[in-house]
Amino acid sequence: MTFNRFKQLAGLSFVTLLTGLTMTACEEDTDGRPQYTAGTPVATKLAPDSAAGGTVVTLTGSGLGDMRSIVFEKDNVPAGFQPTLNTDQALIFRVPDEVVGGVQNVIFTNSEGRTVSVPFRVLAYPTVSEVSNYNFTKDSEITITGNNLDDVTSVKLTGTSDAATIVSKEKKKLVVKMPATTVNRATLDITNSTGLFRTTQEMVNKDKAYMIFGDTYGAGFQDGSWGDAGAVSTTEFKSGTASVGKNFQKGNWHLIAFANWSASAISYSADYTYVSGWIKGASADYSLYLTTDASKAGFGGFDDKNKIDVKAGVWTYFKIKLSDVDFWSAGKKLTQVGFRIQGPDAKDETFYFDDLMLIK
Repeated sequence: MTFNRFKQLAGLSFVTLLTGLTMTACEEDTDGRPQYTAGTPVATKLAPDSAAGGTVVTLTGSGLGDMRSIVFEKDNVPAGFQPTLNTDQALIFRVPDEVVGGVQNVIFTNSEGRTVSVPFRVLAYPTVSEVSNYNFTKDSEITITGNNLDDVTSVKLTGTSDAATIVSKEKKKLVVKMPATTVNRATLDITNSTGLFRTTQEMVNKDKAYMIFGDTYGAGFQDGSWGDAGAVSTTEFKSGTASVGKNFQKGNWHLIAFANWSASAISYSADYTYVSGWIKGASADYSLYLTTDASKAGFGGFDDKNKIDVKAGVWTYFKIKLSDVDFWSAGKKLTQVGFRIQGPDAKDETFYFDDLMLIK
């Protein structure tokens, strides 16, 4: 009995000792971070030595395991990293999306405040997510929304030397005044300290387009709507000073028409590539159907190819390739352009139309 009692006590002591060691280990390493001595860090190589935000970068050297912070020098932008993945010879981190472009030091600091700095070139090309308007005339202002726009030095129409004037610039927003130009349409070449970015958005020169309605009806055009007439509005417009509004009555399947029965009506020309415009939506999302009297189907139809989805309460831009829709048959004059709606069923709805034009 005494022997068994001794074995029980010995076993209990061993378990207690093991538990104590485990607890001590946990106290020494509570966050799972490998235990490295904070010595003098030495950087051998940063690879790659230039990259854009979001890129994974590796620093190699010695004395790197105890690092506590990584900061990009310009504007003191911190970079996140996972200490448990570090070794004393390698540190992996990601370039932060908020980083400022250009050559700068990346500063690494350990738990004792010892630092090592490594030069690095941040690639922060300008990007564009949105433009305030796709249409312009000389000296009209366009607001460009995106990133890395605060150090932009040049904005030009692609393929030309026609440069916009920079009015103001911030990291996320750039305002430019558009130049005079002879081009019909072009993307923008935007250059900053990192390099050149070409927009996917294409800008349209209204002075070179065939205008159906801008601030006023185009030459020879007038209202030819079914039901309630279209009315020029100086309170609702996307650009300039006016648009034309149309009340579509409940259940009547109204149509707004821009009609030109004069001698100035335009004959078919294969040079015209697009029809474009802005439409401000009503109280709910609707689909409007683009229709012309020069189409194969005739004026007033509902062709799915010609459908334009318009969001409620906001301006919707459309630019439709003429070859993709039933718009203009060869040999026909274009004397009526309209937009028809199926319904509305619930109540009267008003839409506004601006910058309706044909583009070469």
